[in-house]
Amino acid sequence: MLGAAGRMGIAVSAAVLAAPDMDLVAAVDPAAGGRLVADVAGVREGGLRISGDIDAITEAGAEVVVDFTVVQAARENLRWCAERGVHVVCGTTGFDGNDLEAIRGWFSGSAHAVLAPNFAIGAALMMRCAELCAPWIQAAEVVELHHDRKRDAPSGTSLETVRRMQAARNESGAGDWSPDPTENEVLPGARGARTDGGVHVHSVRLPGLLAHQEMIFGLQGETLSIRHDSFDRASYMPGVLLAVRRVSELEGLTVGLGELLGL
Repeated sequence: MLGAAGRMGIAVSAAVLAAPDMDLVAAVDPAAGGRLVADVAGVREGGLRISGDIDAITEAGAEVVVDFTVVQAARENLRWCAERGVHVVCGTTGFDGNDLEAIRGWFSGSAHAVLAPNFAIGAALMMRCAELCAPWIQAAEVVELHHDRKRDAPSGTSLETVRRMQAARNESGAGDWSPDPTENEVLPGARGARTDGGVHVHSVRLPGLLAHQEMIFGLQGETLSIRHDSFDRASYMPGVLLAVRRVSELEGLTVGLGELLGL
């Protein structure tokens, strides 16, 4: 586990410890080196101590690494794992197109990777629903809402959703979305961020939120909304554990949970 003392790292460590078919053999976090996983994760089991050195991964003979760190660290972590033939399940967000191409190259050998901006099963279904709707609707906007400690905006989930929506429109021949009618943006940024295809994305950061997203589609005389809400990090654990179990069967880099769910 890379990022073992982070919020997601704690949740994943506890989930792996509770899974009968998995063993947590190494936990790495420079900010918590020397602490017991049990103390950090708040579980009874977990006598393993967190290491501050990534070499603990290979020393322990880990077969799969889970990375929930920050994008600057994850770039180096993923390359390190690929060079050593270790499979990776990564939920760190903030990667750009160049990063994905580099990661795809790193994992073109014996090591495989699953990279997903959101491991909630419901979020994967949400993105698939949006993808199906996109060719049939002229206009869409996305509102993504997250906790007040999230570092990147817009979220990786919202960007991946819009990418898939645009790809579906392009494949169907539907083309770009309806043009934005706004002529006078009284407060700069009031219309949110505009993606290349024309979809606006609005980011909300507030205490009390965890991870939420709504796609609002507009047609003549009607609207359609698709929304997903995660109220607890436990919502991500089935997807993370599924990816850990399946990553060795996949080839190269897999983005998102769609392939693992047969979507």
